[in-house]
Amino acid sequence: MNVGQPPLVLHVIHHLVIGGMENGLVNLINHMPIQRYAHAIACVEDFSSFRNRITRPDVDVFALQRTKIGVWGLRRALYGLCRRLRPTIVHSRNLSGLDALLPARLAGVPKRVHGEHGWDISDLHGTQRRSTLLRRLHSPLVDRYVTVSQHLESYLRQRVGIRGERIRQIYNGVDTRRFAPGGGRNAMNLPERFRSADAVVIGTVGRLQAVKDQATLIHAFAGLAQCDRAMAQRARLLIVGDGPEHPELVRLAASLELGDRVHFTGPLEDVPTALRALDVFVLPSLNEGISNTILEAMATGLPVLATAVGGNAELVEDGITGRLFTTRDRNALTTLLADYLVDPRLRSSHGQASRARACDRFSLDAMVNGYAELYDGLH
Repeated sequence: MNVGQPPLVLHVIHHLVIGGMENGLVNLINHMPIQRYAHAIACVEDFSSFRNRITRPDVDVFALQRTKIGVWGLRRALYGLCRRLRPTIVHSRNLSGLDALLPARLAGVPKRVHGEHGWDISDLHGTQRRSTLLRRLHSPLVDRYVTVSQHLESYLRQRVGIRGERIRQIYNGVDTRRFAPGGGRNAMNLPERFRSADAVVIGTVGRLQAVKDQATLIHAFAGLAQCDRAMAQRARLLIVGDGPEHPELVRLAASLELGDRVHFTGPLEDVPTALRALDVFVLPSLNEGISNTILEAMATGLPVLATAVGGNAELVEDGITGRLFTTRDRNALTTLLADYLVDPRLRSSHGQASRARACDRFSLDAMVNGYAELYDGLH
C-alpha cells in the first residue's frame, strides 16, 4: 500500500456476472467512501459486462480463468497478484474463494476475511463431506468470517465448527431509492395482455437455473385454472432472466398450454423497471443465502411469496410482508397466488409492509457500515 492511500481490499469471487452475491459486491464497492478503502476484484474464472456496473474508476478486475490454468495455476496467479497489489485484506467468498487464502498468507497479506453467501444445486444444504472438510482445513487461514444470514452463521458454527466470536453476520442492503414503487408496465416492452388494467402480474427475477426452481412457479401458475378459470384468465406470469434452464422452462410453459399468459423476457438489465411491472413477486428457490431479489422486490413495495429456506424467513415476515411455503409445493403456492389474485387489499397491505421493512432494516448504508467496521477491526 502506498503511503497516503486507503487500505486495499482484494475481493476474490468465482466470477463477476449477474447474480445476487456479485450485485452485493458491486453495491459495496460503489457505496463505500473512496477515502475509506480501495478495492480490486480477482475472479477465479472470468467476468462479463456486469463489471461495468462498478462506477468507481479505480477498481481493477482480474480474470484468472482457473478452468484453463488449473487449480495450482490459479494459486500461483493469486500469489503473484497479492505480491504485486499488496492488499491489506483479502476477502474471499464461497467455496471456490478458499483457494485464495493460502496464497494470500504466503504473499504476506496481513488479514484474510472469508464470506459465505449461499448454496449451489450440487450441495444445497452444505452437507457434502468434501466441502465441509475444505472449509475446516482452511479455517486457520481466516482471521474473520462474514455471513449474509443467521442461517449461514449457524451452519459455520454447527457444521464447520467455527467459533461464534470469529463470525460477523451482515445482511445485504438494497438501494431503496433505485428500487421503489411506481408504475412500470408501460415502461417495458411487454405483450399487450400484460398491460391491461385488470391483469394481475405475478413474476420472478433471477438466473434461470435449477436451484431457483422456476418450474414450481410455472406449475403453480398453471394450477390457478383449477381454482377459478375466470380468475386464472386475469393472471399473467412474467419470468425475468436467463440461464441454462431457459429452454426447458419455455417447453414446460408450452406443455401446460399457458399460451400468451406467460412471458419470458430473457436477459434484462433494467431490474427496477421489471419489478415495478409486477403485482406479486415469487422466489421458489430450493435454498438461498440472502436473496437480493427479495430485498429489491420488498423495496419496490411488492408482496413476496418465498420458500422457507436459508435466509428467506429472515427477510419475509409471514403474513405481514408476504407468505412462506415449502420447497416444490406447487399446490400450496397455487393457493397463495389465488389469495393475492382475489384480494387487492391484501396485495396492497403486504406490499406496503414490505417497503417499510426494506427501508427500516435492510438499507445500503447499514450494509456498507457493517463491512467498513469489519475491515476497520482487522488493522
